[in-house]
Amino acid sequence: MITATSSLESLAGYLSAHPAVREKALIHEAYGPAVDLSGDASVGDDCAAIPNPSGSGHLLFAAEGMLDSFVEDDPWFAGYSAVMVNLSDVAAMGGRPIAITDILWTPSEEISAEIWAGMRAASLAYGVPIVGGHTTHVRSGKATLAASVLGHAGEHLITSFDAKPGDHLVIAIDMTGAYRGDKPFWNASTTSTPERLRADLARLAELAESGWCHAGKDISNGGIIGTLAMLCNCSEVGVAVDLDRLPKPEGVPWERWMISFPSYGYLLAVTPEKLAGVKAVFSTSLITCEVVGEFRKERSIFLRSAEESAELVFST
Repeated sequence: MITATSSLESLAGYLSAHPAVREKALIHEAYGPAVDLSGDASVGDDCAAIPNPSGSGHLLFAAEGMLDSFVEDDPWFAGYSAVMVNLSDVAAMGGRPIAITDILWTPSEEISAEIWAGMRAASLAYGVPIVGGHTTHVRSGKATLAASVLGHAGEHLITSFDAKPGDHLVIAIDMTGAYRGDKPFWNASTTSTPERLRADLARLAELAESGWCHAGKDISNGGIIGTLAMLCNCSEVGVAVDLDRLPKPEGVPWERWMISFPSYGYLLAVTPEKLAGVKAVFSTSLITCEVVGEFRKERSIFLRSAEESAELVFST
């Protein structure tokens, strides 16, 4: 429940104005130039889903870039994250990863070695090979890192475009971790076993392949609210989020938790009749899976707590 020191209205105002959240709420402006170049792929999903030209199902293709400041402050974890976040994007579509490529510009062998140590650790932990890419050594400046992923999925996808009014908003999140320093990153990956990391990632593919879930998104930078803004924009729906049911680490302020980027976190749109099947997929894991709201026809994002509600307003 929201406390007197953090009212629902003030929380909604804080989240509406937060740069990471606003970036996600208005991200359609960033990918707009690609819309008429994307062929049959829907721009706005976690991965481009391309009908497999040589068989059934879909190829999945995505890329992620790491902030220069992140690479500079924590090169090992930036390397690890470059792999991890790409694999999460594939899982968010109900797919399974095949391989990673990297793009690295680095001013020194020392920084390059740290980044590669992180990428190597993630590649081995998740069991996904790094098969090539591009590396350039420069004499000055900062290291720059990005990575891309190739995956595959069956006929049924989890997409950003298919949340419907009346669907439950379900969160599936690994709460066993802890924050990494003062960054808004909830790390439950580097402390988990490879067996658990791989099994938990595959649960999203199981949801898609069994038909339990039709829409959802990976919780990324911008946290729960930023991700919801993207999902609602793509699906042309609104949502009410029940904070009294939303899992949160003890002692962590809502302002921090709602913009946090978890190493394992997904927001899912689930029809009422398929809720039991979704929860069953996570019942044998340590992943927390809870209904935390519902999607609505009205295209607004509301926070609820007890008898109160507050709307998030994103102005351009």
